[in-house]
Amino acid sequence: MKTKWSSITSIFMMIAGFILINLQTSAQTGVSESNLKKDTWKPEAGFESLFDGSTLNGWCYRNKEGKVTEDFKGKTVSSDGRYSAANGILVVNYPVGAERKIQESWTLREFPKNFVLKIEFRASKNADSGIFLRKEQLQCRDYLVAGPYTDLKNYRPQDWNVITVTVKDNIAHCECNGEVLENALMLPATGPLGLEGDRGQMEYRHIQIKELP
Repeated sequence: MKTKWSSITSIFMMIAGFILINLQTSAQTGVSESNLKKDTWKPEAGFESLFDGSTLNGWCYRNKEGKVTEDFKGKTVSSDGRYSAANGILVVNYPVGAERKIQESWTLREFPKNFVLKIEFRASKNADSGIFLRKEQLQCRDYLVAGPYTDLKNYRPQDWNVITVTVKDNIAHCECNGEVLENALMLPATGPLGLEGDRGQMEYRHIQIKELP
C-alpha cells in the first residue's frame, strides 16, 4: 500500500513541478495564453502581413528626402528605443525625457497600386500617433481624448480598434471600427507606409495589406 501511495505521490509531484516550471517560464518571457494566440494570427485571404509579430523586419527610419538611414532588419528594437516588437505587437514607446517627441518609422516597400490596409491599434490615454499612407498622415490617437475624431461611437478606449483604409486612384477612404474617419483623403501616387511616434504609447498589431487592380 505504501508503495502504491508513494508512486501516486511521486507522479503528483512531477505534474505539479511541470506546471510550476511552465508558469515561471511564462512569467519570465512575458508569454501568456493571449500572447500565444496573437502569435498564431494569420492574414485574411488575399492579404499579406507587413509585420511578422516578433521583429521589425521590413521597417526602417528615413531622412526627410526619403533615404533609408536605419534598416531594422533582424532587430526587435530601433536604435533609439522608440519602436519595438514582441509577442505579436509593434509598440511605439514613450519618448524618453520628454512629454512628446516625433519619430517616424517606415516600410522599406512602396505601394503604388490600389490597396486595402487593415491595422489594429491600442492607444494609451491621450496617446498621439499616426498612420502614414504614402507619406500622407491619417491621425491615429486616443480619439475621444486627443481628437480629432471625438464623436466616434464605436471607438474603444485603451482597447483594440481596427482601422481599414481603402485606396483607389490615389484617394483613401478611412474607417475605424466601421465609422468613417476620412472619406476622401488625397494621397501621392506612390510611397511607403509608416507609423508615427509622438506622445504616449501606441500598440499596433495584425498589419495586413491587399493590393487591388
